[in-house]
Amino acid sequence: MKHFTNLAKRFGARLLPVSVRAFSISFLGVCTLAVAPIAHASGNGFIPSVAASPPPSGAANLCAEYKWACAKKRSVSLSSQQELKVVEQVNRRVNRSTREVTDQSQYKMTERWALPTARGGDCEDFALLKKRDLIHAGVDPSKLLIATVLDTRRVPHAVLVYRSSKGDLVLDNLTNRIKPWTATRYLFLRMQDPNRPGRWVGVYGHS
Repeated sequence: MKHFTNLAKRFGARLLPVSVRAFSISFLGVCTLAVAPIAHASGNGFIPSVAASPPPSGAANLCAEYKWACAKKRSVSLSSQQELKVVEQVNRRVNRSTREVTDQSQYKMTERWALPTARGGDCEDFALLKKRDLIHAGVDPSKLLIATVLDTRRVPHAVLVYRSSKGDLVLDNLTNRIKPWTATRYLFLRMQDPNRPGRWVGVYGHS
């Protein structure tokens, strides 16, 4: 956590340089919960991938534990309009029904990626639950990618990215608003590989 915090302080809102892109940053989730009215995203653009990256420390065994989390089978069971409606509903429901609980409080460890328990979960747990429920609702799993970021305070955070036909939209436990990634003011670090979700890519994009 100390090393990650030092990186956040050093680079702040700037893009991370190539030397840091090649370095494995250990992701530690620090998350809080907030809600706000939903707004339809209007921006365009997709998060650019830079290079292959190791997974976040807590996600090393994600595919083995939750096969659906790394599913890449494409589905066309819903139209784009139907998908977006379901995405909004699931994002709002999970944010409303899930309590924010740190891994340290729940598991006595700094980082564990898992579905929320009856007690709740932290930011990556929110993202996992949203991804699972959206897949079950018929949303194409290849469009649902978990990403790690530094939030507006440059605190490590995790979100779910919905890859819509018009660009990447962000589902976040900090707000019910579904925003284009370019409107979040987050520094994007890593994301599941859109072509092979079992792998991760460095993105290092500043919105």
